[in-house]
Amino acid sequence: MTKINLVREIRELKTHLSYSKNIGFFFGAGTSCALNIPNIEQLTDAVENKLVDADKTNFERVKDDLATSITGRKVNIEDILNHVRKIRELTGDSVKEYVGVSGANAKLLDIEICKNIYTIISEKESAADIKNTKRFFAWLSLQNRDFSKEVFTTNYDLIIEKSLEASHIPYFDGFVGSYEPFFWQESIDHFVNSHDLTKNWIRLWKIHGSLSWFWKEDATTKTHKIVRIGKVANIEKEDKELVIYPSKEKYDSSKKQPFIAYFDRLKNYLLSGELLFVFTGYSFSDQHINEIIFNCLRQNNRLTVLVFFFQDSEVENLYKLSSSYMNLNVFGPTKAVINGNLGEWEFSKAELKATEKSEHYWNDKDNKFTLGDFNALANFLIINSGKTEAIEDTLK
Repeated sequence: MTKINLVREIRELKTHLSYSKNIGFFFGAGTSCALNIPNIEQLTDAVENKLVDADKTNFERVKDDLATSITGRKVNIEDILNHVRKIRELTGDSVKEYVGVSGANAKLLDIEICKNIYTIISEKESAADIKNTKRFFAWLSLQNRDFSKEVFTTNYDLIIEKSLEASHIPYFDGFVGSYEPFFWQESIDHFVNSHDLTKNWIRLWKIHGSLSWFWKEDATTKTHKIVRIGKVANIEKEDKELVIYPSKEKYDSSKKQPFIAYFDRLKNYLLSGELLFVFTGYSFSDQHINEIIFNCLRQNNRLTVLVFFFQDSEVENLYKLSSSYMNLNVFGPTKAVINGNLGEWEFSKAELKATEKSEHYWNDKDNKFTLGDFNALANFLIINSGKTEAIEDTLK
């Protein structure tokens, strides 16, 4: 396998970060896992263990039905939610059944799964150390003020919101209002101009929903809209349905609920011109997202994408999909894809200059590149910025 000089690539990476005026980020589940929030498999098991009686039985029926069509991996909670919502749509939440699960019971199961997800993740959030997340956003907030700072995420936990608010960093997610903030499509259809007061706010786009979003039914039209409630005192007493990992059948495309609008925003942002876009914690397992990314890589030759993986298997899987893209570089623990070539890292301390240090990106003991871990990546970005003292001061 081709050898890739790590010291050379780190210098190139530092140059990218230093000279790129416009930098965006995409957070996948791995960023939350770095803070001990359950990954998708752990969450699936935890939810299943919490269910009882009819909900438990119906959960297992849906899971078994999916196992006949999903191959190569385990059925996860997002697969199950999608399937449950398809049953609800086909049956109209009625007594009609699919694989022994009625529409009415599917609705109850959907609600119970989401409440359990809320409880499980909220408990982990309360114990999470968000110091590095706060440091990361303090770093991002200090970046070039000529461009909006955009963060897309598939995570529905509230770690990012808590980190931003704890540091008094303003952000915007497309919702407006104070009593029950509602999604305002026009607020994200256009990019802000240079005189807009909110231009330097962090833009946070949660493309799989959030633990703070709930469906609200209009009593007159019987249609649903999404409202952001914020902190919920007791999820068991909440009568609205939680909005996480919405199935394609759940939203009305004619009204462009947040999910479609966020995907449009991702596409338009990636096509907006010169941009350095960084993926961390994302495994490239969502085909809808992947199509947008690869299409934009083809269309925008001023787009540079950097991907940081925690596992080498993820590097190899992405290489099979992306080897033809010269503007996409992938960094894994021992393997990488640079300029379309898959190779193994080659590291020698003898190549380091007197002022260069490797402990911020290389583990000598394990001989591994470490920036696939969000905590290590955040630390590397801050150290490389030369603004460590200013960043730490903002957090005091």
